[in-house]
Amino acid sequence: MTPEALSAALLAVVSPLVEARRPGSGEALTLADFPVERPKNRDHGDWASNAALKLSKQVGANPREFAAEVADALSAVDGIASVEVAGPGFINIRLDAAAAGALAKTIVEAGTAFGRGRSQEGNTINLEFVSANPTGPMHIGHTRWAALGDAIARLLLASGATLVREFYINDAGAQMDRFGRSVLARMQGEPAPEDGYAGAYIDDLAKRVAEAEPGIGDLPEDERVAAARDKAYELQLAELQASLEKFNVHFDVFFSERTLHAKSADGGPSLVDEAVDRLRAQGHVFDAEGAVWVRTTDFGDDKDRVIRRSNGEYTYFAADAAYYLNKGDRGFAHKIYLLGADHHGYVHRLKALAGAAGDDPEKDIEVLIGQLVSVNGARLSKRAGNIIELDDLRDWLGTDALRYSLARYPADSPLTLDPEILQKRTNDNPVFYVQYAHARTHNVARNAADSGVARDAFAPELLTHETESALLGALQEFPRLVAFAAELREPHRIARYLEELASLYHRWYDSCRVTPLGDEEVTDVHRTRLWLNDATGQVLRNGLDLLGVSAPERM
Repeated sequence: MTPEALSAALLAVVSPLVEARRPGSGEALTLADFPVERPKNRDHGDWASNAALKLSKQVGANPREFAAEVADALSAVDGIASVEVAGPGFINIRLDAAAAGALAKTIVEAGTAFGRGRSQEGNTINLEFVSANPTGPMHIGHTRWAALGDAIARLLLASGATLVREFYINDAGAQMDRFGRSVLARMQGEPAPEDGYAGAYIDDLAKRVAEAEPGIGDLPEDERVAAARDKAYELQLAELQASLEKFNVHFDVFFSERTLHAKSADGGPSLVDEAVDRLRAQGHVFDAEGAVWVRTTDFGDDKDRVIRRSNGEYTYFAADAAYYLNKGDRGFAHKIYLLGADHHGYVHRLKALAGAAGDDPEKDIEVLIGQLVSVNGARLSKRAGNIIELDDLRDWLGTDALRYSLARYPADSPLTLDPEILQKRTNDNPVFYVQYAHARTHNVARNAADSGVARDAFAPELLTHETESALLGALQEFPRLVAFAAELREPHRIARYLEELASLYHRWYDSCRVTPLGDEEVTDVHRTRLWLNDATGQVLRNGLDLLGVSAPERM
């Protein structure tokens, strides 16, 4: 019996009791009024409900007496072994072994679909994350936002959302010219400009640009920078994209800032031009001191923002505005931005922008701030000199260990990783602990096959051991946890759940045999436990996939 089925049973028995006490009240009840939770103390049963406690006031009943009525009615439901009233009116429910154990077959038959739901169905979401400047390699901060952003995307997609993972390429503005001048200088054997970019990666780009575009040196002086810039940008962006793919992070859209400033094909206004006009039409744009302003203070910003300077140049805020409006034009009702700790000041600005655009700042935009991360003993990049690169971290620690560790903690908490632990093949290493549990389920299945144990019988009523009850209880929680983690944008809840599940599985493995000992006959107990073993492996596999982490079959 699933939590949803139990909630439905509660609704079915409570509605007539409520209706009898207060006519017309029972019809208004829904499944949402009857959530069930796993008790922290397993001695209290498999599931607990406070529905009677909450509804007693509505119907004018003594909470404990009303809970006793509910308990009596619920105990007659098939699949429920016992129901007890605790405290002021809590209801503790214990399932019979057959009802609880049936979940194992449900999970195996569902396969990769188990845990996927529809809680986010109807939500069209644009999730922007990483968005590193295309002027250099990605650093350790980008690594965290990549792991978190991709895991959040996987959770939302698994919960039914329509979602696009988007990388905003900041390829317009002064930093791109500095980038171009830096590459050109090294191509010509000159030191990088004082305000430019340095490091071995610039030297490498200069060599690659010279090989790809040998004619740059023959161009007029005013064209050389642009030519070097554009080719180096192409090469560096490709490198960024390759780094992300190797890290198992996938983007659906790479959005170029340049497209916001480009005139239309017929020479008409750019998206930035149009953004100013659209915000003015909303009534939030005003002119002062020769500049064009957006009255963002109307929506909680600390000051109004200049969108176009008195010299006619657009500010960064103008591109932000055009980009936000463009997301809406592409059909995204909800926009999520995952930004680094150094972008905390953007929160009010972006929410104010949403309000000025006619959206609801509390509903249509979400800004998640990720805190800093450090790695003990990590060396600065040999290529860039002043950063710790994603590629170096991945080569050093491995994609799985790095992604799991970064997803294991809330985004808003500073994080220090310990490579010594992450490289251990022991239970001290959380990712090893979970992956080993998954590999063990496959080893059990292989041994079962060698011993003649197959899933050709299923008798869930035989799953009576206390470790089986605990393991089944955890497995039941997975779909609801996925939906909850998606709602909160908190992948770390999945990681912590997997560690708990792995622990319960190891205890079960130590207590219950799937394969018979010696000449012992294969029975339905062995066959049914194989279903439970395979169900646990499937949930571990599904959970690791939500974090972008592999599930090895052998370790």
